[in-house]
Amino acid sequence: METPGLRERKKRQTREALIDAAQALFNVHGFEATTVDQIAEAVDVSSRTFFRYFTSKEDVALSLADEQITSILAVFTAQPDDMPVLTALRTAAVEVMRAAETDTRFHELQNVISLSPALMAARIERGIARFDEGARLIGTRMGVDPAADPRPHLLASVALCAVQTAVDAWRTAGHDAPESELTGRAFDLLSAGLDYPAAVERNDPAG
Repeated sequence: METPGLRERKKRQTREALIDAAQALFNVHGFEATTVDQIAEAVDVSSRTFFRYFTSKEDVALSLADEQITSILAVFTAQPDDMPVLTALRTAAVEVMRAAETDTRFHELQNVISLSPALMAARIERGIARFDEGARLIGTRMGVDPAADPRPHLLASVALCAVQTAVDAWRTAGHDAPESELTGRAFDLLSAGLDYPAAVERNDPAG
């Protein structure tokens, strides 16, 4: 009989194989044209087996993005207790993005998402689903209750969605800097404040 440790290793191997197969197929055929049956067949498993690991094609496509969010929250929690919240979030996000940049799968994921508006929207939705978790960790660092103080949820939305939205916009505009650099740049803009001046002052009708 297989030991629990061996079974877990085999499950992890199958999961990773499904992710790799999905990424390869997405790169060739695109996300929309790739089917769950094709992904399962590439790993020589049944579609039923696929659904033991992932709830949908979208789920497998964004699994690495989900792992990045988990890593960002873990690294954020590990920052020194006296580090300001936005600084800790910036440090965690840049560190995780910089590490991901050495992974070929990360770059493939970015390409797949950039070509699929559905996946771009889904990634934001999955970040929103982690707001409460992020707000709880931020509230702990701030020493406040997220249920009574809205600031932790505001910062969670910044870290999990707003920054990535800014990075996506820069990518669309043709910026080719590393993801970690653009992420840090977005946090720097937030630190400087968002109450930007209007381009033109309105004339005072009474003047």
